[in-house]
Amino acid sequence: MDLSAYFGGLFLLAVGLAYAQFALASPVLGILNRWVRWALFSVALAVGAQLTGSDRPVWLWVVTGVLVWPLFETIYTWLAIKALSFSALPLFPRFTANREGDAWPNQHRFLVLRDWLRDQKFRHQQSLKADLIPGHSLRVSVFHDDEARIRLQVMFFPQRSGNTAVCYVFSSVTQSGARLVTDNIYLPFGGFFPANWEVQRTPWTRSPGSLLHLHRQRIADCAEPLQLFADEPLHDLNNQQYLLECTNTELGFLFPRNLHEEHGRLTWEGRYRVWKEAWWLNYFGLPGRY
Repeated sequence: MDLSAYFGGLFLLAVGLAYAQFALASPVLGILNRWVRWALFSVALAVGAQLTGSDRPVWLWVVTGVLVWPLFETIYTWLAIKALSFSALPLFPRFTANREGDAWPNQHRFLVLRDWLRDQKFRHQQSLKADLIPGHSLRVSVFHDDEARIRLQVMFFPQRSGNTAVCYVFSSVTQSGARLVTDNIYLPFGGFFPANWEVQRTPWTRSPGSLLHLHRQRIADCAEPLQLFADEPLHDLNNQQYLLECTNTELGFLFPRNLHEEHGRLTWEGRYRVWKEAWWLNYFGLPGRY
């Protein structure tokens, strides 16, 4: 069985998806590209075996490739998580007001998004940023709906390609203080949320309109009335980051600060949880259960 044609087709498909991912920074394209690369590796292993004159069946080499690829991915992911644990990259970054005039990327798709927000009567409240590594900042623009009962964080994630990926976080707070969060963040978290947070994460939902519809459905199903957002977004977001860090330290996802230099920031349980969620997100677009 000659697999050269399959190899060529998969190679071209992988290159095309990689180029599209580079241009659009779409996590959906990233998932498809990982599956194609997995298949490409398996077929390439079988083609290499054929070229070296192996007398074993082709299907056996393909199955071997299918089984070996996750091993390589696991080793790479564990090394990346260990590096993250010991790195200076903040896990729960602190935000400051963004007054540098670069809060909103000047690209057509983001200009369309801004027009959509105006049509939906979302009003801009504040522009924020958090420094991740030198030269790369996470930028967030915060909006309220016309009743100030839904707060939207439009999050712009810098990419290694120089492009920008966008995610949306819709949140509301009930009179008892419970926080309803609906977002489409595609990055692995693996940690814990405070007990009074109800988080629904849907990375496959890339449309802000669909995500807003889902959030409003959750509000309609909630028995409690909602509070008005009267606090400053900067204070609220930094308070959330502090609360998340404390919660994850208490529940064993993070080591206490005095142990970071020796053991890193993530405990072994924390690293396992990040690895597991990274697999589900990278290949199925499914987050952990919070």
